[in-house]
Amino acid sequence: MGGTGWFAFLVLSVMLAVGGVECGVTYDHKALVINGERRILISGSIHYPRSTAEMWPDLFRKAKDGGLDVIQTYVFWNMHEPSPGNYNFEGRFDLVKFVKLAQEAGLYVHLRIGPYVCAEWNFGGFPVWLKYVPGISFRTDNEPFKNAMEGFTKKVVDLMKSEGLFESQGGPIILAQVENEYKPEEMEYGLAGAQYMNWAAQMAVGMDTGVPWVMCKQDDAPDPVINTCNGFYCDNFVPNKPYKPTMWTEAWSGWYTEFGGASPHRPVEDLAFAVARFFVKGGSFVNYYMYHGGTNFGRTAGGPFIATSYDYDAPIDEYGLIRQPKWGHLKELHKAIKLCEPALVSGDPVVTSLGHFQQAYVYSAGAGNCAAFIVNYDSNSVGRVIFNGQRYKIAPWSVSILPDCRNVVFNTAKVDVQTSQMKMTPVGGFGWESIDENIASFEDNSISAVGLLEQINITRDNTDYLWYITSVEVDEDEPFIKNGGLPVLTVQSAGDALHVFINDDLAGSQYGRKENPKVRFSSGVRLNVGTNKISLLSMTVGLQNIGPHFEMANAGVLGPITLSGFKDGTRDLSSQRWSYQIGLKGETMNLHTSGDNTVEWMKGVAVPQSQPLRWYKAEFDAPAGEDPLGLDLSSMGKGQAWVNGQSIGRYWPSYLAEGVCSDGCSYEGTYRPHKCDTNCGQSSQRWYHVPRSWLQPSGNTLVLFEEIGGNPSGVSLVTRSVDSVCAHVSESHSQSINFWRLESTDQVQKLHIPKVHLQCSKGQRISAIKFASFGTPQGLCGSFQQGDCHSPNSVATIQKKCMGLRKCSLSVSEKIFGGDPCPGVRKGVAIEAVCS
Repeated sequence: MGGTGWFAFLVLSVMLAVGGVECGVTYDHKALVINGERRILISGSIHYPRSTAEMWPDLFRKAKDGGLDVIQTYVFWNMHEPSPGNYNFEGRFDLVKFVKLAQEAGLYVHLRIGPYVCAEWNFGGFPVWLKYVPGISFRTDNEPFKNAMEGFTKKVVDLMKSEGLFESQGGPIILAQVENEYKPEEMEYGLAGAQYMNWAAQMAVGMDTGVPWVMCKQDDAPDPVINTCNGFYCDNFVPNKPYKPTMWTEAWSGWYTEFGGASPHRPVEDLAFAVARFFVKGGSFVNYYMYHGGTNFGRTAGGPFIATSYDYDAPIDEYGLIRQPKWGHLKELHKAIKLCEPALVSGDPVVTSLGHFQQAYVYSAGAGNCAAFIVNYDSNSVGRVIFNGQRYKIAPWSVSILPDCRNVVFNTAKVDVQTSQMKMTPVGGFGWESIDENIASFEDNSISAVGLLEQINITRDNTDYLWYITSVEVDEDEPFIKNGGLPVLTVQSAGDALHVFINDDLAGSQYGRKENPKVRFSSGVRLNVGTNKISLLSMTVGLQNIGPHFEMANAGVLGPITLSGFKDGTRDLSSQRWSYQIGLKGETMNLHTSGDNTVEWMKGVAVPQSQPLRWYKAEFDAPAGEDPLGLDLSSMGKGQAWVNGQSIGRYWPSYLAEGVCSDGCSYEGTYRPHKCDTNCGQSSQRWYHVPRSWLQPSGNTLVLFEEIGGNPSGVSLVTRSVDSVCAHVSESHSQSINFWRLESTDQVQKLHIPKVHLQCSKGQRISAIKFASFGTPQGLCGSFQQGDCHSPNSVATIQKKCMGLRKCSLSVSEKIFGGDPCPGVRKGVAIEAVCS
């Protein structure tokens, strides 16, 4: 499109957006406008390749039940175009099916095409072949890159159009995204970056999807593209034009796990506070990243060192189970926000200071339609304020929501929903067969060169593994031969992990970290008189997924490599002849699928333990029931796992989590990625998700490739399920949305007596009461304790009301528990019930 035509198109687009036409999706300064109606929209990220197609309907149902309107997903280029012009949209990558199932569940879709996604995904979502397009430079004003990027974007858009999936066609897709968090790269590339960004926006809008496009974290996004916010907090975000809506495309529900790192958690009170603050300030669209994080199956994790689990502490956990109280508390928040929707989309708020750290935001829509938010930014003290002639007590670091400007129906810091305790139950071990992975030898290699070769250039990321092999001659008069010393071998590698073998014996291993994947091995090694074989197994743990010029990132043993301690000084091995073997022998023989019938697995003997480079195989039957399944690999070292030929992903339980952890974490105060870490000193990831849809009733095959040595006899199949459910509700919680109901469009009626609600998962019943106390109980789920005040009827009352039921509820009142155990004292109920 020429310059004049492009400008006219922009002006027309903005005029339509501001005018709010009566069909399709447009926008104005307040919100997205869908079929002529401004909407407050709540969205959640669910990435289709991080789950299975069989899981999608249940995930969407739980998202809808949790109060979501929209599902957001990236589109993963490297999964869809593994080689130029060859496309894959099947199985876990069936994007059309994913979008249609979301529509069937009553949900809209936000399609983040990118096609760069970051997402802690291998190579940021780019196919590795793109790196080798002649003259290419990623994400800048570069014709080879722009041609490839436009081609894939058009492929996706045309596919969606052909299926009628854009809202303008009657489909569910209401938003699209081009590029992703590009601003840092734009600044790095200068003018070429700005030109590329503007080209990308023009290219995307020119696709004529009929829905708005967004660019996240792009404060110079050109009209009509909407710039949006990503982060832990976005209440201070303002779009770059006054006629664009305020949108939050990534509200981080937690953080990702890395091998060598602890398990991150974000308290739901803080997340709810952040989201409420965003709507308080005029936000109209928020998306949780992630709502279901899922699993990095296969070799899809990027980083490097991103773990196979991408749970993200999301409201729906990696296995597809609801995480309580996060899911439930956010559901109640969404209900409260929706009560305020007519007022929120009608105008701007009147802001009143109620104290040093307290403010009231009042939205009015006319005809008595009024909604208010009282915010307490103080992270240490309760706010006691007067608003509309009434007294209110606001918890620290919280927002109270008043849909009628008088009655509080929700406070972000008061969690009244149940908490669930999960359990991993072993359901069977394995009978193993095994076979050695041969250490590469010179005659086995098809590549030989003088000097050291870069790993990705050779493997094209078709495998994690590359062997570097050379030899060293040792004379009998060398000092270390005479005195029994050890020469020192020093190897510098670009990362990510390295095993060193001397004459086929493991001499040592070295690993990097996500912050610094480079590896340096330096150790004394035992050499013999004559020819000595040095074999280096270089391993990647996911390709870089972020940063400028990351197509230039390298991996493998790039040197220098030296041997010191010889009579003639230190030898530099870097420039001598090296042989290379791509991948493992077992990979070429398809051992992970048990596809080579000529392979003789070792049977009927004790399982070899603590041996590096060994394959293990076992047959098993699928356990009964519907509970999600996982593998407990805590007894293993590092490697990869497959079930029926499907890759579970990389495992690395021997890499223990470092960091600073604590037993408790206050929600109060600004959250940061490692504020609430747990699991320090334990395996970064112990359990690995096995989708049930990958299993047959019997005759399933599990294959492990162990790199450094583990104990396969300790491996077990486990089920994941709710162990117990807890509730802790006090009389002071009577101003909570759990105890209110909407009687009409403009009236909220208070139910004065708070209630306790307990609910087990589908197929479970309450089978025991582990704890119950009406009085002043203390503690958290799993560690409740009686307080000074306790009704002796507590357990019997709860048992009578709840035993044998999937769900139950009861009022927090003296009458229910047969009398007041401590008159004049504010009381509550704490319960922990076993589900089975």
